[in-house]
Amino acid sequence: MKLFYYLIFLIGCFGFSQVEKYKIIDLDINNQYPHFGLMYAANNKIIFTSYLLTKKGKIKKISGNPVLTIFQGELSESGQVINTKPITIDIKYGISHITSATISSDSKQLYLTTNYNDKDMPKGNFKDTNFHIKVGEFDEVLGWTNFKVLSFCKPKFSYGHPCLSQDGRTLYFVANIRGGKETTKGGSDIFKVDILENNKYTEPKNLGSKVNSYSREMFPFVSADNTLYFASNRPNGYGGFDYL
Repeated sequence: MKLFYYLIFLIGCFGFSQVEKYKIIDLDINNQYPHFGLMYAANNKIIFTSYLLTKKGKIKKISGNPVLTIFQGELSESGQVINTKPITIDIKYGISHITSATISSDSKQLYLTTNYNDKDMPKGNFKDTNFHIKVGEFDEVLGWTNFKVLSFCKPKFSYGHPCLSQDGRTLYFVANIRGGKETTKGGSDIFKVDILENNKYTEPKNLGSKVNSYSREMFPFVSADNTLYFASNRPNGYGGFDYL
């Protein structure tokens, strides 16, 4: 987890300090635990990843491992993130470790990164440490439910950090897909798929050498003006994962 603190420190010191129109402030939600994977949601809301805590303020663990989950908060007029709380996920889907997520603009679908569990474990040999992307629907009573693994996710590869375009028609993510024209250049590249009707998707397309490098690209984000931002540990950065 030291990597996340180091990353935030570097962004604050080097990434924005040279641009006068930006002012960096320490948000009140920050504490000794990591906060990462921020995504803007509809109606002035923010989601991010952090540890799930017990009622006593201790990190909740399953089988000795800390539980990461998605929190949701609201943006105040001063830019603070307030009223934060974990999102509600239907317990029957057994999703206990989430590393990043994005919510559709109509707030009806949640895409998240997680591991396989007993309910969706693929057959045959595969790397159980691989991540994949699931999509779920919102229910007023159950919370986020009806999760399904995205059809293009293959168990032998790892997929993560989903991000929706502003119009909701394109899903960006990182992966380590190998082989063919769309093979990954480095440890992980940024890919995209078009979202079709009836929860169908096109085949993943690598964004190419203008975006991806022989290092690792992570955490894509598409702004309102359709600009793609992402982190990378490619050479000539200030260190760790810089944002580009």
